[in-house]
Amino acid sequence: MRKIPSSMATQHPDNANMPPWSNGDIIQGDDEVYEAYFSYKELGIEEVMWDAEGKDVDAHVVRKLLSGYPEYFKERKLGEDIFLTYRIPNPRVEYSERKLVSEILESIATSYDVAKEFHGYGAPPIFEVILPLTSSFKELILVKRYYERVVCGKDSIKLFEDTSVLEWLGETNPKSIEVIPLIEDKESLYRVEEIISGYVRVTKSKLLRVFIARSDPALNYGLISAVLLAKYALAKLSQLEEKLDVEIFPIIGVGPPTFRGNFNPENVDNVLNEYPSAFTFTVQSAFRYDYSVQTVKKAVTKINSLKRSRIEELELSCQK
Repeated sequence: MRKIPSSMATQHPDNANMPPWSNGDIIQGDDEVYEAYFSYKELGIEEVMWDAEGKDVDAHVVRKLLSGYPEYFKERKLGEDIFLTYRIPNPRVEYSERKLVSEILESIATSYDVAKEFHGYGAPPIFEVILPLTSSFKELILVKRYYERVVCGKDSIKLFEDTSVLEWLGETNPKSIEVIPLIEDKESLYRVEEIISGYVRVTKSKLLRVFIARSDPALNYGLISAVLLAKYALAKLSQLEEKLDVEIFPIIGVGPPTFRGNFNPENVDNVLNEYPSAFTFTVQSAFRYDYSVQTVKKAVTKINSLKRSRIEELELSCQK
């Protein structure tokens, strides 16, 4: 079975202190590339969310990581040991940015070629994307099918006489990607079973990751409601594993402020115990930069080494 990362660095700008390597008041441009490397190497974080939702993102991040820090990435392979996962715009919601989805998905294939040349063999450095504001399984299928049928499907198109896209630009890989639903609103969290069941029914996936929001529900519905919604969704996912005969690895989107989850290096144990069936915890900017590097590394090590339960206990008779 492939490795499932336990810690995910995100680009939420909630930090009060700037890291010493930053070139300004905002981490952007090539600083974001270094930030990813720093998260992997110095902090021990296993996954970086490369966030294209509502912000500019460097589509050449894999090339810059491999060329900028070759010795590290020869030992720690993207897509096998550590992970880079795009969060893409949701075309249903982010109307003016919906065509960025095509641009981002195309970059997955480019990253594959870059990594193949670097390592000498083919293995996808990126093979999952996160879809925010997921409200139906159809949204997930559209992303997955677009990649399979448009990004990869164009290989067979004839451009002139007997010359196809495949012959001109080379084969497109990987042939498929997985889509991670980020479920954020109350109605969709209540319908998590319907969303995941529909996706599995169409894709026949046997392993999937599901991202449960914790911060936005607190902002929208209050602290206690957000905790209960997250626990309800996690409990439903635990039940779905047996019902659908699939492996589900939940991600919980917790942040350092109390209302966003109180997940900081000094409160790691409590939060890990609060969500025992979550397999991946978001390590946001304030977690990483508002505490000493040694404190953060110690906390990340604890996140990465914890054995988690497959069952989330919750009395589901009082759902709403």
